[in-house]
Amino acid sequence: MTQPPLPQPKLEPSGITFDQYVEFTPQKLELSNGYMGYGGQDQLGFHLAVLTNMGLLKAAQHTNLALWVEALDNVMREKLAKINANAELEVAEAMLNRFNQAMLDLEAVVDYLGE
Repeated sequence: MTQPPLPQPKLEPSGITFDQYVEFTPQKLELSNGYMGYGGQDQLGFHLAVLTNMGLLKAAQHTNLALWVEALDNVMREKLAKINANAELEVAEAMLNRFNQAMLDLEAVVDYLGE
């Protein structure tokens, strides 16, 4: 049997397949040093399944928005660095400048909202 695809969280709550449940849900859920899981098992599929069921909007509503902005900043900078290695210097600089301004704007909005 082939491994089912990883669950793909969406904005609204959605379901996972039975095959995804079987593949990605730990046989035994334990708490170790503050972390849920089982042994050294890869938890990515389990975490994505939980976020899929919860929906990203609800997850964002129940966490600190500044942390979502910080996570987005880290992921986007990593992707930009990979793309910039293969892009023309002017295009890479323009994209980085636009991204930096967008992040400053987003951080200002989050600060205004009191998060």
